[in-house]
Amino acid sequence: MEYPYAGFEYDQPATDGATEPATMHYLDEGTGPVVVMLHGNPTWSFYYRKVVDQLVAAGYRCIVPDHIGCGLSDKPDAYSYTLKRRIDDIERLIDSLAISRFSLIVHDWGGAIGCGLAVRRPDALQKLVLLNTAAYRSKRIPWRIAAVKLPFLGESVIRGLNGFAGPSAIMSVKTPLGPAAKRGLLWPYRSWSNRIAVWNFVRDIPLVRSHRSYATLAEIEAGLPQLASKRIQIIWGGKDFCFNRHFYKRWLEFFPEAETDYLNDVGHYVLEDASEFACARVQAFLNS
Repeated sequence: MEYPYAGFEYDQPATDGATEPATMHYLDEGTGPVVVMLHGNPTWSFYYRKVVDQLVAAGYRCIVPDHIGCGLSDKPDAYSYTLKRRIDDIERLIDSLAISRFSLIVHDWGGAIGCGLAVRRPDALQKLVLLNTAAYRSKRIPWRIAAVKLPFLGESVIRGLNGFAGPSAIMSVKTPLGPAAKRGLLWPYRSWSNRIAVWNFVRDIPLVRSHRSYATLAEIEAGLPQLASKRIQIIWGGKDFCFNRHFYKRWLEFFPEAETDYLNDVGHYVLEDASEFACARVQAFLNS
């Protein structure tokens, strides 16, 4: 299939037991104030295509990476696939592009990764847009996801049977995706080897203190209050089967002054279910 944009690449240092550098693919479009957009699991930069088109036309520079293992980025076996490494990756990317000031739009896992970057560099953050995500500890997890976190079984279901990315394209929206959008979202995850990050994102959900990413998430949560003085927008799909109203209300505890839109009949993929409304609201927020 054809893509509405081309990506760019850079090599990351081989760390975390990696035997060779991994290449991250990312979009860099437009000129003007920088907006970094971070996707979650099991999406990729394609998820932000409509926001990018609108913001580039409005005079913004959009940086939209595919996390390692996702989208058009490399999908190595010898990579840690941890939250800390994800944050390190984005930090290396913005340093390689000499970006010192940026706004963030984050969704799903992009929330923890983006907020992890923001609490490391609060002075660099201008504005923050939160879309059905979390960046704090919680033991609330749908049984469907809890079931596929189990070793061996979970990997077999997610990587072998496409039992996460495939169902997500149906369960994450209230209005069924059109054929092109569905093909686009699923295109990078067509085989066992290409679904390595889909499995590892699920595996990396830190529910207990002994989990490898628990301390990283706790540090991010502890740092969120230093972002409360920033301009923050929350656009939330109220029919999200995973990030439900509990998570939305938890954000308001951290950011009571946030500008909010709670969309009762919209699912997890808010930029698919309510793309026109959400894109307009994001642009208005960034312009203000």
